Order: sequence, then structure tokens, then C-alpha cells
Amino acid sequence: MSRRRLASVGAAIVLIGFAGAAIAQERLVRLSPTDVAALVEGGATAGTSGVSGIRTTVLYGDPTKAGPYTIALRVPPNMRIAAHSHRDDRTAIVVAGVWRFGYGRQADAALVKVLPPGSFYSEPAGVDHFAMTGPEGASVYISGYGPTSTDYVEAANAPKP
Repeated sequence: MSRRRLASVGAAIVLIGFAGAAIAQERLVRLSPTDVAALVEGGATAGTSGVSGIRTTVLYGDPTKAGPYTIALRVPPNMRIAAHSHRDDRTAIVVAGVWRFGYGRQADAALVKVLPPGSFYSEPAGVDHFAMTGPEGASVYISGYGPTSTDYVEAANAPKP
């Protein structure tokens, strides 16, 4: 191999190394509760649920693209989220408030399990589920592998833009 070609290959390897390091750096995330609160204040959106009042903040990844993601969901007091499913498997941890969560094709209080902070649950792909909050509201961290979606059981229950 010529010196010029060897130098080009060496430069390419160095650039790939830097690009790999940059990608690895994007995956290095350390957020304190204060950091998360600042993110929520500065960039929360309605998220894929589309439900007015629910604030979603992306903590890691991009739920609209292929790959792992984690979102922080802040749900106000006395909210009901109609039965729906997602295209991806998701897991969640309740971090504040009380989350009332159930599996089924309609929001039925008899199917709810009350989940206080520290609780863990799953949302398997295609499995219908629903949630409610009481007077305290709730904060939940949800992780999955995107792209994700929110598909309501009854189209009439889907939030209107």
C-alpha cells in the first residue's frame, strides 16, 4: 500500500474513531432530579398520547426513531387516559404521585392497580391499557425501543388536535 493511501486510511480510521466517540458520548446521560426538572420546564410537549395537560419530556434517545428511548411523563391530577396500545414494548417506573394503571380495552376502575412511587410495570407491544390519576397527579419514566406510537382502542377517544 502506498504511503498516500496508508495516510488516507489512517485519517479515515481516526475520523471514524472520533465519530464513534461522539456517538458514545451522546449515550452517556446522567441527570439529577434537578436536571430532569429543568428539562421538563424547558422542553415538555404533549408527546404521542396527544392528551391535553400531559407533559412529555425526552430524557434519552428519540421515540420517533429506531432505537432506545426514555421519556418522563407528567400527568396532572384527576386525569383519565383512555385505553390504547403502543407498537413497541415499554417498561415504566412511577417516580412521583400515584398512578392508577390497568390492562384492558376500556378504562375500568375494577381493573386498576394503584402504583405508588417506586412501582414498575410493563406495556407490551399491542396490549391495550389505560391509566388514571387522583388528586396528586403522577410522574412516570417510560422506556422503550422506537419508533413508538399511541393507538387508541376507540378512535373517538383519541385526543383531537
